[in-house]
Parts: sequence; structure tokens; C-alpha cells
Amino acid sequence: MNVEGRATGWLDALHHARLREALCHALARESLVCAAYCLMPDHAHFLIGGLRAGSDQRPAIKIFRRAWNEILKTAAQPAGLALQAYDHVLSDKERSREEFETMRGYILENPVRGKRVESWRDWAYSGCLVVGYPDLDPRQEEFHERFWRIYYERVKKGAEG
Repeated sequence: MNVEGRATGWLDALHHARLREALCHALARESLVCAAYCLMPDHAHFLIGGLRAGSDQRPAIKIFRRAWNEILKTAAQPAGLALQAYDHVLSDKERSREEFETMRGYILENPVRGKRVESWRDWAYSGCLVVGYPDLDPRQEEFHERFWRIYYERVKKGAEG
């Protein structure tokens, strides 16, 4: 998602916290997880997946974009989201665990490619969001195993209920 006109000056710790809260509510409404996100000074990347067959990203993203636009309006440097986000629906091949991990890595490496930090782990404005697991962080050594364990447990619950 791009900020209109690639505007900058809105990204700080408070904005990050408010964005995570808005994203959390949007994900919860549609039984989704955000396996990775990265906020850059003028745009952001989100890797979002469903936990049940009926999960629908479209209404969740609509809710999230509306909330994020409101947050952007109150930033130190007020801004808004560009009208059209770049959406990429994963192909069957990209849905494999290996490809998914590659895509997550690509998103998290964005600040390194943008020469903002030496290591993606040093970028304060990235992470993941799984409702009910506020301490889950891709910087943790055991993150991959924990993420997939939680994901499959949640998918199983979604299939049962």
C-alpha cells in the first residue's frame, strides 16, 4: 500500500502501534493472520492469509484501509493512502511453505534494500500479527516453528467450528 504522493513524515512508534491495533481488528473480523508486514516511510507491505475456508481478505482490507487513513490524517505530517493498493494473490506454488517463507523474507528485507538498516531485525516498523499472540515476533529465534504451529492450530479450529 502506497501513501498518496509517496508522502513521508508520518511513520513513528505511536503510528506503528495505532496501525497494529487497526490491523488486529480487521484480521480478527475475517479470521486472518498477517504473517509479515513492513512499514516504510512512504509505503507498506502486508502478507495476509486466511485461517478458514470463509476467510475473506477484501472486507478486512477495506476496514483496515479506512482505519489507517484516519490514523494517517492525525499524523505529525498528515497523509492518506493512495487509492489503489497493489494486490498480489498468491498462486498455488507460492502457497507452499517454502515459497511463503521466501515472500515473508522479501517483505521483511525491504528496509535493507532501501538502505535504511544493515539488518532487517533492526527495523522497528516491521513484524507479524496473529490475534491472541501479541509477543509473536519474526525476530525471535524460534519464530518460524512457533508461527507455523500456531497457524495450523488456528486453521484446525477454524475447520472444526
